[in-house]
Amino acid sequence: MSDTILNHRSIRKFEPRPLQPGMLDRILSAATRASTTGNMQVYSIIVTTDEEIRRQLWEAHFKQDMVLEAPVHLTFCADFNRFSSWCKLRNADPGYDNFLSFLTAAIDAVLASQNAALAAEEEGLGICYLGTATWMAARMIDILNLPKLVVPVASLVVGYPAENPPLTDRLPVDGVVHREVYKDYDEPGINHIYLEKESLPDTLELLKINQTETLAQIFTGKRYTRKDNRFFSRAFLEVLERQGFMINND
Repeated sequence: MSDTILNHRSIRKFEPRPLQPGMLDRILSAATRASTTGNMQVYSIIVTTDEEIRRQLWEAHFKQDMVLEAPVHLTFCADFNRFSSWCKLRNADPGYDNFLSFLTAAIDAVLASQNAALAAEEEGLGICYLGTATWMAARMIDILNLPKLVVPVASLVVGYPAENPPLTDRLPVDGVVHREVYKDYDEPGINHIYLEKESLPDTLELLKINQTETLAQIFTGKRYTRKDNRFFSRAFLEVLERQGFMINND
C-alpha cells in the first residue's frame, strides 16, 4: 500500500507559487480514472486558478485563507447536464431529474475527488478538503455559472505545502469496520472506540477553551449544531430543487 494514503494530512498553509507544468494535468487525469456508476462519469471538475474568482470562492468558503493561498481550487460537481444533453442528441429520453440521480452523480464526484487528492499528494503537493461546498452550494453555483442538473458537492485546494502538521487522529479500525453484517454499538464499545480521541492533549485543551465537559458537546453545541444542520439542509434542498433534481413523482 502506498505510504501516501496512510500519511495523508490536511494542509492549510501554502507556498505562493504555481504548480510545475504537467502536475495539474496528471491530477485531473487520475481523477477521471475513478470508479463511476455505469461508466457514465456523471460529474464535472471546475478548475479555478484565477485570483478574482478564487477570492469569490474564499468568501463562499467562510473566508478560509487556504483558498486564497493555494494556487488551484477544484470544485467537484454532480453533473447530469452533460449526460442528459448527450441522451437527447441521440434520440434517448433522459430521466435524471430526481434525487436518486443526484445521489448517483454526487457519489461519482466524490470518488473522483479522492483520486485527485491522492494523485496530488503523490506529486508532493498538499490538499485540503472543503466541506463548505455543500453548505454554500447556492453561492458557488452563481460564482461558477453552473447550469441545471449541476450541483457542487466537494472542493479541494491544491498547492505546495508551507507546513507539515502532524497526522490527524483517527478512530481505531475496529471502530468503523463491521464483519459480515452491521453490529450495533453498546456503551462499552463506544467508550473503547472514542477513548484515545477523548484522551488526546489537544482534546483536553479544546475542552478548556470551549468550557465544555465532553468533546461530543463541542461537536453538537459549537461546530455542527442542530440549528445549523437544519438551516443548511433546507438551503441545500432548495438548491436541488433549483437545479432540477427534485422531480420525484411520475
